Amino acid sequence: MAWDFSTEPEFQRKLDWVKQFCEEKVEPLDHVFPHAVRLPDPAVKAYVRELQQEVKDQGLWAIFLDEELGGPGFGQLKLGLLNEVIGRYAGAPHMFGASAPDTGNMEMLAAYGTEEQKERWLKPLLNQDIFSAYSMTEPQGGSDPNLFRTTAVRYGDEWVINGEKWFTSAGRVADILFVMCTNGMFVVPRDTPGVEIMPEPRNHNHIIYRDVRVPLDHLLGPEDGAKTLAQRRLGGGRIHHAMRTIAQCNLAFDMMCERALSRESHGRLISDHQMVQEKIAESYAMIKMLRLFVLETAWKIDNTSTQEARTEIAAVKFTMSKTLREVSFNALHILGSLGTTDLTPIQAMYAAAPTMGIADGVDEVHKATVARRVLGNYTRHEGNFPTEFLPYKREEARKKMQPLLDARPELAAAAEAYQKYLGRRR
Repeated sequence: MAWDFSTEPEFQRKLDWVKQFCEEKVEPLDHVFPHAVRLPDPAVKAYVRELQQEVKDQGLWAIFLDEELGGPGFGQLKLGLLNEVIGRYAGAPHMFGASAPDTGNMEMLAAYGTEEQKERWLKPLLNQDIFSAYSMTEPQGGSDPNLFRTTAVRYGDEWVINGEKWFTSAGRVADILFVMCTNGMFVVPRDTPGVEIMPEPRNHNHIIYRDVRVPLDHLLGPEDGAKTLAQRRLGGGRIHHAMRTIAQCNLAFDMMCERALSRESHGRLISDHQMVQEKIAESYAMIKMLRLFVLETAWKIDNTSTQEARTEIAAVKFTMSKTLREVSFNALHILGSLGTTDLTPIQAMYAAAPTMGIADGVDEVHKATVARRVLGNYTRHEGNFPTEFLPYKREEARKKMQPLLDARPELAAAAEAYQKYLGRRR
């Protein structure tokens, strides 16, 4: 039986390199040039390319892709360990060619795209020559594809798309949009006539598609295959979000512990107060439990498939948002008034926690999914009492042991004496 919590020494050296690289180069760049990857300044762009080349030289570029899809093929467990480091720094996913929403879109292209589509869109996305967005949810239907109304109708050598999408993250700054229609997944250049991006919200965009025409070869995968592509994309995306959430929780935890040892209240360090100790202890336990759950789920995906791990992925999804909310809330309170400002990452973390409970499907839906799938492994009991009803258990135990009691009178006598003793106690 193999059961291990250690990391291979060779891969640990990779993790150590990533940690040092992020601390020494990525984090400073984040603060001097926020969103450096998207800045048009040629000097900044050249420096970003230098850093990305260092990542490529380490064999760590596009770490989310399997080997057969053109990536390093680390698998989900190692990817989880990498994201535990990378997720701490805002700009790090871009530096490793592994930032959402491009990751999921690239995975769909790699798995379902034609060679021409990969050449046209996948390579530029991998090189960060272009960026993408995923246009799925709708105002009236949320993330339930059974309620979607956006359709693509074929006219001659074109598809004509009409519909309305809500919460297309980074749609405003994307070069191409992956639009989920009722009858397929379509790649739509953002500047295509008829693509109308509403002024609000700014970051997660509301987009109306009015008679948007794209060539026939902009259909990704089979016609009517949108749900299959979406599951491929979202299954991996949810576990990747959870991996990066661990990093954010660890960052919040480090901040609250440092603050607890640095501030005084009522004549002593706040770390000596039981209420503060309670928040630290509970946060520590929550992070540890989430981490083990995420890594176990990643291990299961590696050894089976995303489909086989659907229950665990759904459970991880709603657990991560709850953990981020609780840990960031504890950190905010320990930091006090400073935690409510935008002078530390805590306020943004706490504000992001509700979004994590909605993005990629609301937590309530995932909880219902977990409950249904778990209950499918059970059957109802007969009669008025459950199978663990103690009188039933005693009766069954007596039947199982009766041949032994018949063969060994001394055991039978001991059993009889014990029953009399229990009768007197009652």
